[in-house]
Amino acid sequence: MRIGLVQIHPLIGDFARNCEKILAWSSRAAERGCDLIVFPELALSGPAPRDLLLRPSFVAEHEKALRKLLQELPDVPVLLGVVRKEESGTLSNAAIVACRGEILLQTGKRQLSSHDIFNEHRYFTPDSSASPILTVAGHRFAVVLGEDLLFPDVHLHGEESRFSGLEQLNATQGEKPVEGIINIAASAYLFGKYDRRRQMLGQLARAAGMPVLYCNQVGGQDSLLFDGYSTAVSADGGICREAKGFEEDCIVVDTEAGLGQGRSLAFQEGEEERLYRGLVMGVKDYFEKSAIRSAVLGLSGGIDSALTAAVAVDALGAENLLCLALPSKYSSAESVEDAELLAANLGCRFEVLPIDGLFSRFTAELAAQFAGLQEDVTEQNLQARIRGILLMAMANKFGALLLTTGNKSELAVGYCTLYGDMCGGLAVIGDLPKQLVYRLAACKNSRGPVIPERILRKPPSAELRPGQIDQDDLPPYDTIDAVVDLYLEKREGLEEIVARGYDRAVVEEILGRIRGSEFKRKQAPMALRATSGGGHLFPNLHNYRG
Repeated sequence: MRIGLVQIHPLIGDFARNCEKILAWSSRAAERGCDLIVFPELALSGPAPRDLLLRPSFVAEHEKALRKLLQELPDVPVLLGVVRKEESGTLSNAAIVACRGEILLQTGKRQLSSHDIFNEHRYFTPDSSASPILTVAGHRFAVVLGEDLLFPDVHLHGEESRFSGLEQLNATQGEKPVEGIINIAASAYLFGKYDRRRQMLGQLARAAGMPVLYCNQVGGQDSLLFDGYSTAVSADGGICREAKGFEEDCIVVDTEAGLGQGRSLAFQEGEEERLYRGLVMGVKDYFEKSAIRSAVLGLSGGIDSALTAAVAVDALGAENLLCLALPSKYSSAESVEDAELLAANLGCRFEVLPIDGLFSRFTAELAAQFAGLQEDVTEQNLQARIRGILLMAMANKFGALLLTTGNKSELAVGYCTLYGDMCGGLAVIGDLPKQLVYRLAACKNSRGPVIPERILRKPPSAELRPGQIDQDDLPPYDTIDAVVDLYLEKREGLEEIVARGYDRAVVEEILGRIRGSEFKRKQAPMALRATSGGGHLFPNLHNYRG
């Protein structure tokens, strides 16, 4: 039996476009001799529609599109993820199998995600029934959605997991055994998740004693990066086939010829390469879906703006990026030189707009009010806000989107300026810790020297006062990155982090900065999600110090 696993890139709410994709890929798979064609979770609506699901008109449009789609599908059973309205009026995140205009099988997702983005309990009712068995051409498969069988390790962060649905699955097999599990998903990318997911699928296949066919969503949707990599896993846990990452693709699996034993794939890219490709996809898809062609960013001569520019050029093309250097009297000549060299290497437009004149006028206007007071962070923030005004003006005038260039470490501890360097419509590297920024820049340069070596070697600096470097104001970035990960991602408290060997005073300082910067993060541009698993929703005002 030949099964096609098709990973597509739907657009939320564009039902006509999504139906066209499903029909086009179905036709191609049918031409390749598929007996069953599989699409991902929420393939018709697009992944994570969020509160659109609370709008009756959205659900009605979905139902109308589904009815039309059923009449146009090829004469081959098609399995796809849909939103199902129950008789009670509630909604289910569901999978259906349809052929010749009829629904042959349907099932709902049981283990709903409480992830901050998906938050499925807000929209869907869990399905309490057993996993249904799909019979096609005499072959029997269990159909499951999302992480139903991987629960409770929904985000694949833990070291251990249990496959909570296997007992229920075994109970539904009846006299003829099930030959495999078909898992449709909308699983978003996170750094390091690729290997954990493959390991989990292998463990599931071995635990179930049968092959697993995993079909995942692909494409950028708001902050989420769906990476694809749909996979066929043999009963011994080995990888038999794998679709491309970060692009639409279809793999065809012959269950009688190709799932006996796993094999090694010919080429495996590194995790940094995967992350870089994911960011490029996220930027490209965000601009296409927003109907915006060009971008603007401030190029400081530092590592963060350099990496952001490189990603933007790979996503949009050099002709669609304008880089602006906005030096002040505190900016080094080397920083402007490095920014210009980077822009030349990338082939994008580069201009210099000095801010000294504007800064002098602002300080002159405020001289009477500030008389007798020492210069402090106020004057530093004023420089950042002047730059933000100029960058936004250029973006507005030319119909472009301003990309903000801050990283996760800076944002976590508040080392950024509201309405200054935080201005912009999309934070390309806003979920990348500082050390990962350097690793990604090195990955980019491994394919050819694009980012100047001096940018990679110089100490990070905001250049807002004479001789300033970041470590004058902050603990070392490797410490910040580690503490931020332990506190925000692994949810460890002060005492647990200190017990790992970190200096208590330093940890208390970092946690205090995180606590005091929540109001900034809530006003920050949306960041492409690359390392934040479940996100965090802290109150702006609290005094919990654990």
